[in-house]
Amino acid sequence: MPRAIISPSVLASDFGQLTAECTRMIKGGADWLHMDVMDGHFVPNITMGAPILSCVHKGVPGIFMDVHMMVSNPEQWVDDIAEAGGALYCFHIEASSDPIALIHAIHKRNMKAGVAISPDTLSTAITDEIGNLADMLLVMTVYPGSNVIVAGTAIFGADDPPAVIQTLKDAVNSAQAKISEARATGSTENGQ
Repeated sequence: MPRAIISPSVLASDFGQLTAECTRMIKGGADWLHMDVMDGHFVPNITMGAPILSCVHKGVPGIFMDVHMMVSNPEQWVDDIAEAGGALYCFHIEASSDPIALIHAIHKRNMKAGVAISPDTLSTAITDEIGNLADMLLVMTVYPGSNVIVAGTAIFGADDPPAVIQTLKDAVNSAQAKISEARATGSTENGQ
């Protein structure tokens, strides 16, 4: 059974205290840090880029940065994100003309490759080959059975972030255990 991985979304943090906020999340039990990179083209907002990620990586050594690239032309940024300390490079299938080549380029830079799909994109855009090559698929909607939880204000805005992180981990692990048990016995909660 996969373990729960908690990845607080840094977008919800106080950017004026970014390293301290990231350190607080890791000390509180977060496994990864979810870094949303937005370019103002693929999505209307602009957030952080490789220079900010590099500063966070230097300030919080050893962190696993889950970098969600909401950018046009994601091929352009692989080297920069790798140099900045990215551990997982997640791009949108809609933004890449050759996702298989991009996955190989990401792996060549020793990062895990994630592929995101927007809610209005047909799931058939993720071919078997893409699904088999990718280390993670990010479905941009509520997806039952997930084991990577990205949470922003629920964690950063809490009075006790470590308690919230532990509550999320416990909830996911409990749900995963129930799902595994139901699959093993061939039953569901409602008996159908």
